Amino acid sequence: MLTSFFYHLRANKLPVSVQEYLTLLDALRCRLMPPTLDDFYYLSRTILVKDETLYDRFDRAFGQFYKRVQARLPDAPAIPADWLVKTMQKSLTPAEKMALEKYGWKRLLELFKERLEEQKRRHAGGSKWIGTGGSSPFGHGGYHPEGIRAGGPSAGNHTAIKVWEQRDYRDYDDQQQLGTRNFKMALRRLRRFAREGVDVELDLEGTIAGTARNAGLLDLQLIPERRNAVKVLMLLDVGGSMDEHIARVESLFSAARSEFRHLEVYYFHNCPYGSLWRSNGRRNHDRIDTWDVLRTYNDDWRLIIVGDATMSPYEILQAGGGVEQYDKEPGATWLQRLLDAWPRAVWLNPEPSGAWRYRESIVLIRNMMRDRMYPVTVDGIEQAMRQL
Repeated sequence: MLTSFFYHLRANKLPVSVQEYLTLLDALRCRLMPPTLDDFYYLSRTILVKDETLYDRFDRAFGQFYKRVQARLPDAPAIPADWLVKTMQKSLTPAEKMALEKYGWKRLLELFKERLEEQKRRHAGGSKWIGTGGSSPFGHGGYHPEGIRAGGPSAGNHTAIKVWEQRDYRDYDDQQQLGTRNFKMALRRLRRFAREGVDVELDLEGTIAGTARNAGLLDLQLIPERRNAVKVLMLLDVGGSMDEHIARVESLFSAARSEFRHLEVYYFHNCPYGSLWRSNGRRNHDRIDTWDVLRTYNDDWRLIIVGDATMSPYEILQAGGGVEQYDKEPGATWLQRLLDAWPRAVWLNPEPSGAWRYRESIVLIRNMMRDRMYPVTVDGIEQAMRQL
């Protein structure tokens, strides 16, 4: 198959040499990557393509070759796209919503597997099958107090315990300027100045004293400028329900970039687990083990976690509860490890504080933070900086 791949690239006018092809084979034998399609794509592109202008041509050729290979493989269970077309919205009264049964973590996953194997056609507005607009725990666009959302946008209930879809996130913009001034002023509550760098700032008192000692001849004295020496580790929740708060979080992030010289930033989704990432564009390939982060930064650093803490409680309390990854330990365990490593920690929540007590997940995380959760407002950030 790899020989066919080599000739397919050459047929698409990609200048791939025999030596580069042999290097790819050696890399595969050494097991430099997990055996996944995405990792093979990045590995082969790195080895076989030496000119960035050829990336698009390689992408097209790779896609064509993959489709040919995929056609020879047996079909895997999948949810047909037409099952997820939302054509109706079922209205439920508060009493009907209260009456819906919560199946629990294990039973819900078992039922989803059974439905996927048994279902043969599209459903909408029902209470059992994978569909849209109903009260079934499987599908999207409807309502259920616990469920697995299959594709489609969130209906805004924030109650899905798993999400069946591939989601792409983008990094927050740290160059955002509009609306950041107030956040900058609030962040300045967290300051510990030290003089660092070359001598670039005029020492007025020293200059006056030196000039007097020099019989009136000007004796300029320079000192290093004062910089905020506080070290901040920031963890940013991204994607899902956080999409509603992008503008405010970008303003906060931009303000932090300008105020803290020592700032390290990592991303997570909903709750920190066993891995974090620096870039959302490569979150599926360049994850960083959370243990490595815990070992990298000492307790001189302050921890700021930014997220709406809005998720299924299973993501916090249940092993494997993350909607995108399976982790052997619950989110609560990893969050506690972060707090043990950096006792000077706060959680900034962009959700309105008046709604916190109505979200079980927010109550859980706020208790773990010992009430060190603050809203993303000027006053809230000032309180958080005083706490740190």
